[in-house]
Amino acid sequence: MEKILKPFSGYLALVVAIITLPLAVYMFILMSVTGDLKFLWTAILLFIVFFFEVKGIIIVNPNHARVLTFFGKYTGSVKENGLLWVNPLYSSASLSLRSQNLNGQQLKVNDKLGNPIEIAAVIVWRVSDTYKASFEVSNFQQYVNVQSEAAVRHLAVSYAYDIMEDESADITLRDGGDKVNEMLEKELNERLAPAGISVLEARISHLAYAPEIAGAMLQRQQATAIVAARSKIVEGAVGMVEMALARLSEKQIIILDEERKAAMVSNLLVVLCGDSKVTPVVNTGTLHQ
Repeated sequence: MEKILKPFSGYLALVVAIITLPLAVYMFILMSVTGDLKFLWTAILLFIVFFFEVKGIIIVNPNHARVLTFFGKYTGSVKENGLLWVNPLYSSASLSLRSQNLNGQQLKVNDKLGNPIEIAAVIVWRVSDTYKASFEVSNFQQYVNVQSEAAVRHLAVSYAYDIMEDESADITLRDGGDKVNEMLEKELNERLAPAGISVLEARISHLAYAPEIAGAMLQRQQATAIVAARSKIVEGAVGMVEMALARLSEKQIIILDEERKAAMVSNLLVVLCGDSKVTPVVNTGTLHQ
């Protein structure tokens, strides 16, 4: 479990180091002049103090941390920034706490209904637990890459690409939007928690049918759109015909028998539902000629 250490000021250690080095040199000079061994031992002691003071000085940059170990045992993490001093016998490793982007590669997978699709995601993540990131996994960046790919694949096989493929589906990859992104972010946080990684944002950046079926699916979408448009046109045309017959009967402009009504309905539907422009025909005779 992560443990935060509060180190000493590195500026004080730097001042002590600057003072002890000239003193050590001065003691060596006195020893060479007087021949007194006590100056030699004092100089050696000052050199040792200087070495330990300098060895314990560390610099922690903003949004970085130092993970400290003592002969293989985890002692704590330093997240305070600046010039600091810790036990010189500690081994330290620097770790970035900044947010990082992972632009995932395009994956070719099958959706819930077995259709081959291409999918990719952009993930924003950062290290939240320095102990887990350093010691629970061998390489946390590689762990993020592998688990992110696994999460995207799992998302793709859990839902259909489009509602046209699964009309009973509440959520699809194409129309799910923020809901799909939220589920991806949740699964990524669960997968990356053992490595001390927090996912700040996850979004689908690429989603398409695989090239081998893209053409067929495009034709299907176009056909579906045409059918939907035709359905609306027919629905409107029937309403207009119904209204026309009702108004003619209401105003008693003309009395039509069933056969003439059927002919009128047929003509009006052809005019209203046809693709090409209609050429009118003027009847100069009677209704029956």
